[in-house]
Amino acid sequence: MADWNIPEEGYKFTKSDEWIKLEGDEALVGITDYAQDLLSDLVFVELPSVGDSFDQGETFGTVESVKAAADVNLPVSGEIVAVHAELEDAPETINQDPYGEGWIVRIKVSDPSELDGLMDAAAYRAYCEERA
Repeated sequence: MADWNIPEEGYKFTKSDEWIKLEGDEALVGITDYAQDLLSDLVFVELPSVGDSFDQGETFGTVESVKAAADVNLPVSGEIVAVHAELEDAPETINQDPYGEGWIVRIKVSDPSELDGLMDAAAYRAYCEERA
C-alpha cells in the first residue's frame, strides 16, 4: 500500500487527480499528492486568468515536470476568482505541499451539487491503489 497524503476531511477528488476544498461558495483547487508524485519535480505551471469560467472537467491549466506535462481540470463548474501566481516562479511548491501552499486556483462554484459526484478520501485512495 502506497503512502500518498490524502486528506480525510473537507476535500473531494477527481479521477483526473485534482482536489477541491469548499470554503463557503468558493473553493480551492489543486492537484493531488498522487499526481505530483507521478509527475515528479514540477518545473512549470500554466495558470488561467481571473474572471475565466470553466465547466466541470474542463482544462484550466497545465503542470509540467521534467518527465511529462499534464492538464489540470476543474472538478466543478466555476469562475476563477484568484490564481496562485507565486507558482509561476516556484512550481515546486506543489511537490512540497500539494494541499496547502500548492493550491492552484480559487473558484466561485457555479453548481455545488456537482461536488456530490466527486470521490471522498477513501474512494480516492482505493482508486489510486488500483492504478499503482
